Amino acid sequence: MEFDTIAAISTPMGEGAIAIVRLSGDEAIQIADKLFRGVGGKKLLGAASHTIHYGHLLDPKSGEVIEEVMVSVMKGPKTFTKEDVVEINCHGGIVSVNRVLQHVLKYGARLAEPGEFTKRAFLNGRIDLSQAEAVMDLIRAKTDRAMNVALGQMEGRLSKLIRKLRQEILEVLAHVEVNIDYPEYDDVEEMTHRMLLEKAHLVREEIQKLLQTSQQGKILREGLSTVIVGRPNVGKSSLLNSLVHENKAIVTDIPGTTRDVIEEYVNVRGVPLRLLDTAGIRETEDIVERIGVERSRQVLKEADLILLVLNYSDQLTPEDENLFEVVKGMDVIVIVNKTDLPPKINMERVHELSKDHKLVTTSLLEDRGVDALEEAISSLFFAGSIEAGDMTYVSNTRHIAILNQSLQTIEDAIQGVETGVPIDIVQIDMTRTWELLGEIIGDSVHESLIDQLFSQFCLGK
Repeated sequence: MEFDTIAAISTPMGEGAIAIVRLSGDEAIQIADKLFRGVGGKKLLGAASHTIHYGHLLDPKSGEVIEEVMVSVMKGPKTFTKEDVVEINCHGGIVSVNRVLQHVLKYGARLAEPGEFTKRAFLNGRIDLSQAEAVMDLIRAKTDRAMNVALGQMEGRLSKLIRKLRQEILEVLAHVEVNIDYPEYDDVEEMTHRMLLEKAHLVREEIQKLLQTSQQGKILREGLSTVIVGRPNVGKSSLLNSLVHENKAIVTDIPGTTRDVIEEYVNVRGVPLRLLDTAGIRETEDIVERIGVERSRQVLKEADLILLVLNYSDQLTPEDENLFEVVKGMDVIVIVNKTDLPPKINMERVHELSKDHKLVTTSLLEDRGVDALEEAISSLFFAGSIEAGDMTYVSNTRHIAILNQSLQTIEDAIQGVETGVPIDIVQIDMTRTWELLGEIIGDSVHESLIDQLFSQFCLGK
């Protein structure tokens, strides 16, 4: 498959020691060679693959020095895209790296679309679709655990399992074809039914195992949407600051200080939290605060985890009791804060209200109870789980949806065999399962979906 030559900046924009402009395509080396002048007039065209060369980029027309550079030459197919790849290492800085890119584009390259380098790696057969998606998961990983899951997928752990399942289905489909072509052999029909049922149960079991990891995998990939709620001045912003280990939220004794939803990512024992500190939920005449309260109620509905904060030195109020009603049926950790102050809260009533939830006591002022809270968060979602490096996790929403569809079609096939449905009808469900699993690795997927997936990548990747 032949493509034109693309180029993009592959490092984050801004000041830094080094920035990289990457080219990929049949003319990548030629285009870079037009601009490059090495020590002693050295050129890139005759350079060995996977070597790096010091020199300058010059404008071919004016002879003006563009940048001092180190240029890496990598010849296909032993590259990420399986094409010729050149990486121009220049000084980090918006002006310098843009200057290099503009000259590369001027002399024959095209600006790459988002994710086009990885897309070419997929289209050229170097990686499958699930591995390509893992590239972006690796870039976006916020914890070591999430990174390990992405690395496992990039190395093809999920791909190998999916290919194995598809091969199992193909084998049984071949036997079904024999049964259809030679119906006079009764023993073949009986054997085919038995084999079909056995393979279908095996495939269903493996799909179910993958789906069992999906909740944890999705959490590792996307983070837990975690909302801190409570009446004003119970210590919500202090809790945010304690978990983030920075003073991100304003902390005062004045009720209603937080007027909007404050968002922050935090790593709690390998669990990524998208932490939202909300305005205290209460009735108020302040128009700005009331808008914040309404936003707080909205994010509550979309949360994966609720941290409900109470004040140890205050009596329980109807507003507190109402919060327990609001979060009923959700994953909730109840935090009784300010235990350094004289007790006024009715702890017996708190235990009664928290009977379905974990309960932690803290003094955020004295930094007490935060470890217990972190342990409660971790154990709530990863209790007794195997470490990410020891198993295949499914974390991608697209993969989870396809696996659920595959589970349904394989169950339809099992039910068909058990109820005596004609074998050619059962074959349709088995074939559909095979096709669905192929969508995960990109063996049977529409071009429009491929374009949509890679458009979510950053430029230069």
